[in-house]
Amino acid sequence: MLQGFQQFISGGYEPHGYCLLWQPGLIWTHVISDALIAAAYFSIPLALVRFVRRRPDIAFGWIIWLFALFILACGTTHLMGIWNLWHGDYGVEALVKAITAAASVPTAFLLWRLVPQALAIPSPLQLQYANEELRATVADRDRALQQVQAEIAHRERAEAALLQAQKMDAIGQLTGGIAHDFNNLLQAVGGNLDLIRSQPGNPEKIARWADNASKGVVRGTKLTGQLLAFSRTQRLELRPLELNALLQGMQELIRSSVGSSLRYDLQLEQDLCHVLGDPTQIELAVLNLAINARDAMPQGGALAISTQQVAIDVGHADLSPGSYVELAVTDTGVGMPPEILARALDPFFTTKGIGSGTGLGLSMAFGVAKQSGGTLTIRSTVGEGTTVALLLPCAEAEEARPASPPTLTDIAPDGLLGLRIAVVDDDPDVRQFVVDCLSSHGATCEAFEEGAAFLTRFTDGLVDLVFVDYAMPGLSGAQVARRTKEIDSQVRVFVMTGYADSRALDEILGDVEVMRKPFSAEVLLAAAKSGFIQR
Repeated sequence: MLQGFQQFISGGYEPHGYCLLWQPGLIWTHVISDALIAAAYFSIPLALVRFVRRRPDIAFGWIIWLFALFILACGTTHLMGIWNLWHGDYGVEALVKAITAAASVPTAFLLWRLVPQALAIPSPLQLQYANEELRATVADRDRALQQVQAEIAHRERAEAALLQAQKMDAIGQLTGGIAHDFNNLLQAVGGNLDLIRSQPGNPEKIARWADNASKGVVRGTKLTGQLLAFSRTQRLELRPLELNALLQGMQELIRSSVGSSLRYDLQLEQDLCHVLGDPTQIELAVLNLAINARDAMPQGGALAISTQQVAIDVGHADLSPGSYVELAVTDTGVGMPPEILARALDPFFTTKGIGSGTGLGLSMAFGVAKQSGGTLTIRSTVGEGTTVALLLPCAEAEEARPASPPTLTDIAPDGLLGLRIAVVDDDPDVRQFVVDCLSSHGATCEAFEEGAAFLTRFTDGLVDLVFVDYAMPGLSGAQVARRTKEIDSQVRVFVMTGYADSRALDEILGDVEVMRKPFSAEVLLAAAKSGFIQR
């Protein structure tokens, strides 16, 4: 057997050219044909290898490598055909063909198994159809989205219209009480002024009557602030506030508001920190909460107002870590079920009958708490009562020392002597008051009824201070202030305004100082004196 194998690979057989009778035409036809076939076979694996390496994402890369091996073996058989034209190495040729056969059988078998998966790959035409269907689906979705957006916009407009109607209804319900309070204020102010005019030679009585008229003005100032309190666009005038003292000063007001049928208790923790807040708005918030508590106890009960200092740690949903004072109003009334509690802070939401409430009390108190840097929480159980708590931030140590309010005695009759002041206001009464007040303390004042008239006269160094109204025909106070600063950057400008949206006002005016109407003579003189010192 070994001898037969050695004879098989010995190469001692006649070359294939012998079978072709060594005819040159036949021999070279075989050589050229086999050479071209072999070259083509060898180039195909190179192309397949390059393709697989450039496209590693192809899922069937392994079959391509196997196919390349098969093609390479086929090319080798044709090279052996050329070699054996002159050499009889048929054993080697048989071995090469055996290798080719071994590569071809699994390649063919696996290729047939791969046919269903290959057919599952979408063709370019199928991809085109799928893309068109996808574009149609996206277009349908976009149309549906536009329709939903249109419906949402329509609903928002309807809700805005409903809210505006509710506001108007609430304002209509409030009008009677507002008119009554204002008439009382006007009676107090006007009556005392009549008394002053009737006895101009009695200084002692004039001082008392003037003080009474001033109290009416202060009450009017609080009332206008209360009317704007539920509007959260109004920024509060925050300052350090001793909460216990404020609540103690409200005792008579709260008792008269809740009536004698309720047991009222004030529980104040001593040595509280000062809080940052607007006293007028906090008074109104407490009063609203007390009235809400009274209405929740139609058969009587107990009302408690308490204060305590608390510490808020990291992780609170609405508050930054730090020290706060909790002002809690607790009643023993009917309480609120969860569905009512969830909507309790919504503006104009009320469970009272028509004409019995506006739904602004809790919303207003929540707005005051948020703008003060705190929040409002409600704890309620049906049949057991409700606790509404305002959490107000403690003031810093420097802030907790409020400045003493200015008085007329702080400024001497000639304390503004040498100060040149321009007063720009379209209201003749306001303009005359400002001029008379400043002139009586030595200032040189020039009045203008509109901003354009002032700017035509104004030059660099002409005046030291400018007091200008915000809302005027023609140029507004903000425009006058801006142009004044452009002409003389050193001049100090005070804008006098009763404009409600103070945040928008401050954004317009920038660093120009604002004086809120109505202001007292003391506040006006203090502003002028501060400007005089700075100049």
